[in-house]
Amino acid sequence: MAVDDGARTVTVTPGRAAQELELGRDEFRLAVQLGLVRTVPAGESGRRRVERAELDRLRSAPDFPAGLRDRVHAIGTAEAAALLEISPERFTRLARTGHVSPVRFSLNRYRAVVWTYLAEDVATLGRACPALLSGRLPAELRERLAAHEDLRPRNWRARRLGVLLRATDDPWAQAAAMASMLDPVQVAEVVDDPYERAHLDRLRPSEPPGTPVRAPARDIAERLARADDPDEILWHRLSLALALDEARSRGPAPHPGDAGPLREGEEPPGARVPVRVRRQPVLTAAPSLPPGRSVPPARSAPPPVSTPPGPFLVPAGRPAGIEPPPSRTAARAGLLARLRRRRAGGGGRVGGRKRPMSWP
Repeated sequence: MAVDDGARTVTVTPGRAAQELELGRDEFRLAVQLGLVRTVPAGESGRRRVERAELDRLRSAPDFPAGLRDRVHAIGTAEAAALLEISPERFTRLARTGHVSPVRFSLNRYRAVVWTYLAEDVATLGRACPALLSGRLPAELRERLAAHEDLRPRNWRARRLGVLLRATDDPWAQAAAMASMLDPVQVAEVVDDPYERAHLDRLRPSEPPGTPVRAPARDIAERLARADDPDEILWHRLSLALALDEARSRGPAPHPGDAGPLREGEEPPGARVPVRVRRQPVLTAAPSLPPGRSVPPARSAPPPVSTPPGPFLVPAGRPAGIEPPPSRTAARAGLLARLRRRRAGGGGRVGGRKRPMSWP
């Protein structure tokens, strides 16, 4: 048990709350997921606790504890079919066409998705649609099943989103809940501001209980948690855009510099982006001028566009002892002198042997 000195609010751990509510671990998690048991954040660790006043409210109900336990009683396909007195295959068809929404899912050892339903919802289906429990299914449902329609993932996401939206009054947290239904590419197309995307990512709701940890099963769970139908994606994109307008009207997302006063010599994050610039040497023309003209003094930093053209460009500030390269005419004259000397000597060495050199 813990006491919040600021508001004098007594809170208990989830394990203690489940014990006092006479619920099992999975039943308590489902009660929190459905919003039947309200929790509050406890410090900066991200963990949540249950207030003593919330426990008193639930325990004072006239049907406690049977009523609360019935509302969180979850069953699988076989139990649901037995409750409706139909075959499991027929119940699966009704669930695929959206007549009952799953409350959670799990993956078996073959990584097949196993859906779980609330017994209360299954009983409501039997009372509301008795004609679907016997006889041939209507033609419309048969056509949808022939087209491989399966609304179970979409209905589960809609139910989860409703729970997340009811769990908070913060408009930015509600926008983050809507963003969690879309993949990052879709979110980036709706939210242009990178600081707003980072804020939504910080407020992203936690993963559903029982999410696998290993990579193959985790990938399947992540795909189920995101919208995949074009109509559903469009709906969530529009909802996210409207939620962002509402959140921005209440207050902008935090930007760099909003975290508080900076220490001496410290810069706000993102204030300066380092850019690597390669320094280029300043080029000047080599002194290749006609006779009778003197070389003008070079300026210290001439603009690149005003550098006069020349046959050779050398870096300004050349170290002492390094002479500029000879002109093109001098280089050609030296080459001809070496060829004449080789011609006078009678040839050159190729492969260690002398051979006569032929000239045109």
